[in-house]
Amino acid sequence: MSIERRVQLVEDLFYQLDQESTQFQKSSGISCVSACGKCCTSPDLEASPLEFLPWALQLFLNGEAEKTLLMLTESNSPTCLIYKPLSISGQGRCGNYKYRGLICRLFGFAANTDKYGNLRMATCKIIKEGQTDNYNSTAEAITKGMPVPVFTEYYMQLNQIDFNLGNKILPVNKALKMALEEVLHYYAYRSFPTDLKKKSI
Repeated sequence: MSIERRVQLVEDLFYQLDQESTQFQKSSGISCVSACGKCCTSPDLEASPLEFLPWALQLFLNGEAEKTLLMLTESNSPTCLIYKPLSISGQGRCGNYKYRGLICRLFGFAANTDKYGNLRMATCKIIKEGQTDNYNSTAEAITKGMPVPVFTEYYMQLNQIDFNLGNKILPVNKALKMALEEVLHYYAYRSFPTDLKKKSI
């Protein structure tokens, strides 16, 4: 399957999730703290290369893929390369929010399935402690059937697009690196996709 087709399918999946997440946020009243960035700086953050394929293709179309790949190769930081700190106090934001990964779209506003098959909301300590009432009422509502995005369901759908790239779960910067390598290898012996470049401007 072509890079273009895989990117389109990933973006379609993101659109579906964004619709579901928006509805969940409205129903739950839960929201991220402005300029928090805490989850983005976690050294344990992992993702699949496939969820960053749209990001990688966009960098390639803008002539920034090779430079970014070099930055990832030379960096030893566990913090996501896309994350942009705003202050030394830990505040920050995603540097390319439109092309953030699946994990970034799910965490905080989705649920995991526990060993008994029950849905449990997966969110951060800041939301749990800072929005206690909304968190508790939402957690209870989920047990009673409140619609909520589910991690495993979305990652299963991602895997169906490209099992090889979707099934690899790596530290986030390794996932970014592999996504860029996939795009660069794909176009190494193909002509530049000028039709995609026009659409991206």
